Amino acid sequence: MEINNPQVQAELLKQFDRYQQAVIDNDVAVLNELFWDNALTIRYGIGENLYGYAAIANFRSTRNLQGLARVVGKTVVTSYGGDAATTNIEFTRAGRNGRQSQAWIRMPEGWRIVAAHVSFMQETS
Repeated sequence: MEINNPQVQAELLKQFDRYQQAVIDNDVAVLNELFWDNALTIRYGIGENLYGYAAIANFRSTRNLQGLARVVGKTVVTSYGGDAATTNIEFTRAGRNGRQSQAWIRMPEGWRIVAAHVSFMQETS
C-alpha cells in the first residue's frame, strides 16, 4: 500500500480545505455534503455524540453560530492507498486549544468524512 501519494493527498486537501472554510462560515450545505450520508457515520463533538448522518445534519442546522472562527495550527494529513485518509489538526478557538480528527474515504460521489472527533484540551491552571 502506498502511503501519502502526492496526487491523492492533493485531492483530499482540496476537500479538507473546503471543510475548514465551511466550519468558519457555517456553510451547512458544504458541511453536510462532505459527511458520508449513511447511518454508520459518527461525529463526536465538543458536547455531543452523533451517530448517523441524519443526527449530524440536524446538529449542523440547529447549533449555536457564535464563536465558530478558529485558527488552525499543526495539520497532519495521511493517505493510505488511493481511497482512505486521516486528517488531524490542532486549533485555537475563543482562546482554547482544541483538536480535530477525521477519517475520510473516497466514495463514488467523492471524498467523504466517515468518522470525526472534535475536542478541547483540558485547561491547566
